[in-house]
Amino acid sequence: MKIDLNNKKFKTQSNTNNGEVSDETIFRYSQNENIIWANYDGGQIIKGNLIGKLVNDHLEFVYQHINKEYELMTGKCKSYPEYIEDGKIKLNEFWQWTCKDCSSGKSTIIEI
Repeated sequence: MKIDLNNKKFKTQSNTNNGEVSDETIFRYSQNENIIWANYDGGQIIKGNLIGKLVNDHLEFVYQHINKEYELMTGKCKSYPEYIEDGKIKLNEFWQWTCKDCSSGKSTIIEI
């Protein structure tokens, strides 16, 4: 799937209970060819970033952020993009913490 995330903003639509992003979290994506990166903040997140790559039909990335408890949180994610009505992009994400309990979860973010 050919996708362009450069200069796109996303907002969390849903997340499992063990996740920290919420509908107050905004992601600001950049892309250069198959390399993607983003900064994010809002809600429980003071400051975060991710970096990764496009792999066939999905994104693979690692992320890190500082939450409001001043904990450094890290994880990895596979994200599957799809186009929704009005041409916006939705990212269906399957993630896992690489810190604390190493639990997994699922979130969805949508372009705003």
